[in-house]
Parts: sequence; C-alpha cells; structure tokens
Amino acid sequence: MSLYNIEVKKISGETIPLESYKGKVLLIVNTASNCGFTPQYEELEALYQKYKDSNFEILGFPCNQFGNQEPGNFSEIKEFCKLNYGVTFPLFEKVDVKGNTIHPLFKLLTTEQKGLFSGEIKWNFTKFLIDSNGNVVDRFAPTTKPNKLENKVKKLLP
Repeated sequence: MSLYNIEVKKISGETIPLESYKGKVLLIVNTASNCGFTPQYEELEALYQKYKDSNFEILGFPCNQFGNQEPGNFSEIKEFCKLNYGVTFPLFEKVDVKGNTIHPLFKLLTTEQKGLFSGEIKWNFTKFLIDSNGNVVDRFAPTTKPNKLENKVKKLLP
C-alpha cells in the first residue's frame, strides 16, 4: 500500500486523500495537548513556517492513547494549538496510532520504517519524515526536538 492511497480527516471533518500532498516532503507527528512534549508544537510551527513555501508540510495527528493526554474534542484541540502555540500547519482528527484500531496511515508508517525505531509507537510526538515520493525515510523518538530535524528536512527539499 502507498501512503498516497490513504485518506485522512482534517480536524474540520473534511476527508482528504494524502495524495494531495504528493511531491511534498512531510513530517507526520502524533500529537497531544497535555503531554510533557506538547511544547514541541512551538518548534514544529517554526520549522513549518521556515519551509512551508519549499514543498514541506507538517501533518499533526492528535492521539489519546498515551495517558489520556488528548481528551479534548476537535474544536478544543484546534483552539488549544492555535492559542497556545500559534499552530498553522494542518491538524487532523484524533486517531489511534497503535493496537487493533490503528489508523491505516500509522500502520503503514510503523511497518515501513525498519531499524531501531521500528514497530509500535510508544508515546506522543513520534515523528516520521517522508520524502517527496511518499517514502518513509526516517523516524524520530518523542524526545527528538523538531529543530534537530532541520538538516534532514533541508536535504530532502528541492
């Protein structure tokens, strides 16, 4: 299965195919509003602002599977991210990133990326870097700050 065959729901409820991001470098992140890593929204937004005009997108997928750290509804999540961190990158509806109800996107991401960080997602703010052809090229632990990814992102941009 290709990344571009998967459909996702924006936080507004609109369903879109990931194919609409074809040709762009993507950073896909499972997020949460009440996590110790939540301040990473600020660095994610800074990275997005710096490269959004260079075929780069950050896609945030709220998840409530780790310590009930994303209990809000869609409007609460969107408002929290905008008010507290100025988030303008695309946010999507809450998804499951592990277990029997894993979203097809995260099933693909966790099986495509081999190596030390392969397999089930263990916490919020796990990050996946996707090249402009839809290939998973790297996976980063929640502790990896977004500003540490800049050089890897730049190498993939045209």
